[in-house]
Amino acid sequence: MSKPVTITIPHQLGAAEARRRIEEGFGQLLSQTGGMVKDVQKAWAGDALTFSAQAMGQPISGVLTVFDQSVRMDIVLPGLLGMIAGKITGQVKKQGQLLLEKK
Repeated sequence: MSKPVTITIPHQLGAAEARRRIEEGFGQLLSQTGGMVKDVQKAWAGDALTFSAQAMGQPISGVLTVFDQSVRMDIVLPGLLGMIAGKITGQVKKQGQLLLEKK
């Protein structure tokens, strides 16, 4: 059974800078999954990044939407990944906050 997960990360960068950082750091964000994410596909449409990948042999998909003061990730985690959604969500949020810290 799939589990939809929403992660919201506030920032103070403005949409353009947040998008630039996400474009540069998206791979780093996914690498925090311990290498279990493969075959990543992504495409921007305005300020929305649609992505899909394989994790533990299961398809994951989502949309990352950049706003002026926050970024929202809507991800669908299938099967076993849905059961450990809390752990995955916490790790992605932590890495996202580091990526979007104002420097």
